[in-house]
Amino acid sequence: MRKLYSVLSFSALLGVAASCTDVIENEMTVSDAVERVAQQEFVPGQLLIKYKTTTAGSRLSQDILDMIQANVVEEIKTGAMELANARKGGESGDLLLVQSNLGTMEAIERLRNMPEIEYAEPNWIYQHYATSDDPYFTGGQLWGMSAGSNGGNQFGSRAATAWAADKIGSSSVYIGIIDEGYMYTHEDLAANAGVNPYEIDGNGIDDDGNGLIDDVYGWDFASNDKTVFDGTGDDHGTHVAGTIGGVGGNSIGVAGVVWNVKMLGAKFLGSQGGTTANAIKAVDYFTNLKNKGLNIVATNNSWGGGGFSQALKDAIDRAGSAGILFVAAAGNSGTNNDATASYPSGYTSANIIAVASITSSGALSSFSQYGATTVDIGAPGSAIWSTVPVAVGKGKNATVGSGYASYNGTSMATPHVTGAVALYASLNPGASAATIKNAIMSSATATPSLNGKVVSNGRLNVSGF
Repeated sequence: MRKLYSVLSFSALLGVAASCTDVIENEMTVSDAVERVAQQEFVPGQLLIKYKTTTAGSRLSQDILDMIQANVVEEIKTGAMELANARKGGESGDLLLVQSNLGTMEAIERLRNMPEIEYAEPNWIYQHYATSDDPYFTGGQLWGMSAGSNGGNQFGSRAATAWAADKIGSSSVYIGIIDEGYMYTHEDLAANAGVNPYEIDGNGIDDDGNGLIDDVYGWDFASNDKTVFDGTGDDHGTHVAGTIGGVGGNSIGVAGVVWNVKMLGAKFLGSQGGTTANAIKAVDYFTNLKNKGLNIVATNNSWGGGGFSQALKDAIDRAGSAGILFVAAAGNSGTNNDATASYPSGYTSANIIAVASITSSGALSSFSQYGATTVDIGAPGSAIWSTVPVAVGKGKNATVGSGYASYNGTSMATPHVTGAVALYASLNPGASAATIKNAIMSSATATPSLNGKVVSNGRLNVSGF
């Protein structure tokens, strides 16, 4: 079969998750690429279209929509996009989410030779990277925070060593949680719940001019409302939050890597997963807040799926330009990301830290994806106890209360690293994203199971921060 060498045009056509080097070295055929796309999930009939210039978009938009029998679902325009475009001299064009009667792939095929189009790609669907474990699992509780001494687990993140030295974080450091919602009223999280200082709660006005009204605790991009926590279904995001910043030293529940931090939520994962369009808005939401002056040092991204998206990579790059690290789960398929790309952790953006999972015995978790060049570091991700919302009572009198559970996944490994970013930032105010990433990578402890499996050849160790 014909070999595929021109990945740029083909990825614009199909959103294939491969780089030019991958294609040439692995001799991917067209049928291989089509099969890979078929294995990924996207919203049927939807595609993201990026015009090369704003002028081209306004002049040709309706003709192009008619050609692919499409209607505009929304124009994706964020503050972060506008600032990035202004810095480029206003050259970048519009990004549209459209619904085509032709179907996604046929519509993209018709657009591939249009000189006015920068790219067209599917609206990929993402899922979180976690699987639930027995909530009463008793072995190795909070082993991921262990100092490795006095009977502690040697393969933990050594967070307890930092705590013993009174290194417990700072309320001036903000973390963005891009995920499901998180229970910011949880007994072990409420003290670390961040708020948008540029918005006034309950006045029905878009005080900060970002197009969102009363986004005090963040925004729900899945439902397009200010309610970032919607009940017990938001357990994954809540579990992530507890590992990052569960309040320590309060004699309650668990403790996060940092005891003092401020967390904001950008919910884009719902019961059916989340889309590229909403992921872009979530990433840009935090970039916009950072550009306004809020000290957001990282976002936690315990999710993945779908193929390559230039639009999402552009959003991650905008976050990087603003000094925000994008900490991402490597994935739970047990495969080599060097051989088969996995996104968003696999983008080449310099601000990404891709995280694999290890067990309490120091082994690479059986489910964890890895990659000597595409995954950066390992962290505790098996049998991780953290915060979750639980149902209290039954029927119409049921309420949501504070609970705890043990989950497995690279989703659980990732917030250990995000917490480490917050810890380092609290101890080194003003440190750049590159400096923080280098500190985390250079302090990794060499681990046999990770040798040749991750860039650092080791696991997270925050004891030297």
